[in-house]
Amino acid sequence: MSHRPVPPENPPQTGRSHLCWAFTEPAEFFARARAFLVEGLAAGKRVCLTAPGTERALLDQVATIPGIGDLLERGAVLVRSLDGVYAGGGVVDPEEQVRVYAGETDQAVADGFTGFRVAAEATHLVRTPAHLDAFASYEHVVDRYMAASTFDAMCAYNVPELGADTVDKLATMHPGGNVDTVPFHLHGWGRGGAVALDGELDLRSRELFPWALEHAAPGWGGGEVVVDARGLTFIDHHALLRLADQAERRGFTAVLRTRAMNPARLVEILGISGVRVEQVA
Repeated sequence: MSHRPVPPENPPQTGRSHLCWAFTEPAEFFARARAFLVEGLAAGKRVCLTAPGTERALLDQVATIPGIGDLLERGAVLVRSLDGVYAGGGVVDPEEQVRVYAGETDQAVADGFTGFRVAAEATHLVRTPAHLDAFASYEHVVDRYMAASTFDAMCAYNVPELGADTVDKLATMHPGGNVDTVPFHLHGWGRGGAVALDGELDLRSRELFPWALEHAAPGWGGGEVVVDARGLTFIDHHALLRLADQAERRGFTAVLRTRAMNPARLVEILGISGVRVEQVA
């Protein structure tokens, strides 16, 4: 399989939105971002374009949105230079950045909007291994916030600049998008602090799944962590062992809720501790 960014004329995905969007040219990003923001406006949200460049240049990119003059005047559409949001080029602080977006979402609702939506060109924020590690953790923390809020976002990454392997890693931390090269998604779910696993955890996941867990699990806390795996069609013993390893290291019990029969059998046969399987319809 290969990355196949959806053509700009196609509408963005709907529903609870935290999208990982791969692109090859800036024009592709801006076309997709405009569509994503227009969808948010139709849902009554305040929307924001965040990308490299001057504010004037970003205003030019939203100029074709219908009624843009009135939308800008009443604060329904915002534009922000990437440098202004992540000043100094340092690594992102996941918890602090989520607090910022939570505050902006609350403010949008207080101002009469239904929520807050951001389209961000985030390539520059994952340019080094340290930046990537911090931002991947942020992607999971913010996704869990999104699952229980009216904030949503499209995180866009330039594949030629970052490489397909890096974009694949980031795609595993999102519930959706246009990256069709990853076998699973690890993301937030519901209002109770649960997480979800969709897709397949098989041979293709041997390297990606431990990486995703390493960046997500530190924020899960102790006690029981519910992993909603109803969207997971297959999980092998390697993935169960990786999940058990994180549970032991982080001091939690992973409660894997699944429709499949084989996870419970594997846990019992292999004597895997730290993972409890619950069969669900």
